[in-house]
Amino acid sequence: MDENWKHIKTVLDSESFEVKGLNIWDLEWKTTGESIKIKDPKYGQCYTFSVYQITRGSETVRFSAGEFSNNIWGIYIEQNP
Repeated sequence: MDENWKHIKTVLDSESFEVKGLNIWDLEWKTTGESIKIKDPKYGQCYTFSVYQITRGSETVRFSAGEFSNNIWGIYIEQNP
């Protein structure tokens, strides 16, 4: 598992959620071509999630996200980018 990434929230699809002041659902997710291996913090199931970036003006934020189940998303941020 990728220890450099931390689970910060499990959210419902389209539930407002900000990473560094940017609501992830308001902006286009652009894939970085990277992925991380994580464990669901509640059930321990292993997943591979893509890494994305979103941009507003000069602010760009990287995060990883994927669905734990239908419309239930796990959001991860990098600890030491």
